[in-house]
Amino acid sequence: MEGVRGGMNIYQKALEERKKQHLLRALPILPEGIDFYSNDYLGLAQSQSLSLAIEEECRNAPKLNGATGSRLLSGNSEYAEQVEKEIAEFHKAESALIYASGYMANVGLISSLAVKDTTLICDELIHASLIDGVRLGHAKKLRFKHNNLQDLEERLEKTGGQKIVLVESVYSMDGDTCPIKGISDLCKKQDALLIVDEAHAVGIYGEVGEGLVQSLGLENQVFARIFTYGKAPGIHGGAVVGPSWLKEYQVNFSRSMIFSTAPSNHHFASIAAMYKYLSKCGADRNQLKEIIQYFKKNRNPSNGQWLDSGTQIQSLIVPGNKEVVQTAEKLKDAGINALPIRRPSVAEGSERIRFCLHSYNTKEEIDLLFETLK
Repeated sequence: MEGVRGGMNIYQKALEERKKQHLLRALPILPEGIDFYSNDYLGLAQSQSLSLAIEEECRNAPKLNGATGSRLLSGNSEYAEQVEKEIAEFHKAESALIYASGYMANVGLISSLAVKDTTLICDELIHASLIDGVRLGHAKKLRFKHNNLQDLEERLEKTGGQKIVLVESVYSMDGDTCPIKGISDLCKKQDALLIVDEAHAVGIYGEVGEGLVQSLGLENQVFARIFTYGKAPGIHGGAVVGPSWLKEYQVNFSRSMIFSTAPSNHHFASIAAMYKYLSKCGADRNQLKEIIQYFKKNRNPSNGQWLDSGTQIQSLIVPGNKEVVQTAEKLKDAGINALPIRRPSVAEGSERIRFCLHSYNTKEEIDLLFETLK
């Protein structure tokens, strides 16, 4: 392989620099241990009952192994349209459009809306997939301080033209929730569209896991919601719900939908089965709430700075990439799997251990975790 003088090309040098800064990422295969790291909040990814429900639903789907093309070519079907109709009804929206992943949904929707004469006003802690969608567009970009209504209002007042506000209902790194009611009121006052990423809320909030927006009765005040199915729902894929014209708009302008092979019929079937199954998960949701309350009640301030969160995502700040990795290794030695979050995923000085709680975690496991952190 050819390189620059000295035997290394610029890409290899970038890797070496990451190694020096304790920033190098690798694909982990964690040992057997207590799960405080996965997004399988309700245990549905390992649910045999959901697996059987998906098998049953597959009998209703067209018998093709692959989609054979994009949705605009040969990859569409009456079955796919029916599943999207069911999603829209579940979320009390006019339309839904399924994407192969939540990342593709975020990138496709945001980049297609980010046209000239539009300003995207983003919470400073939105997910990387939303940021990538912003970067791919041609709109003006502004950030407001995290969950700060006053800062958002000031930016809205100073902005003309089409305005879109981007937030998450539950923030993936801090675990706190968005003041959706206050933000939606500001958007209405300032004639701005509001988009909410519900990735870490779907399956958790609401009587049947419909998400935080619906649980607050605010679905009619939010322009679009984005759902990711690889977390609490336990499967894969994503969808955008909103007004009927938004689906038509994405079919015409969302490049990650237009130029991607459609999801397989098995994919559509797994989503359909999951939505039917969510209504049966009330006990799991209640168990998760109990685990969250126990965790918050027993966490020790002497461990360090715990971020204020009432959700299934709890973060302990351990400044420094080297230090946070060492803490994660200490936990792993005790049989606890929890992953370190380093910069650039989070800002320098806010490196952390991110503990994901699940309905299947036990109080004894949490006690062991806190004992180890001492």
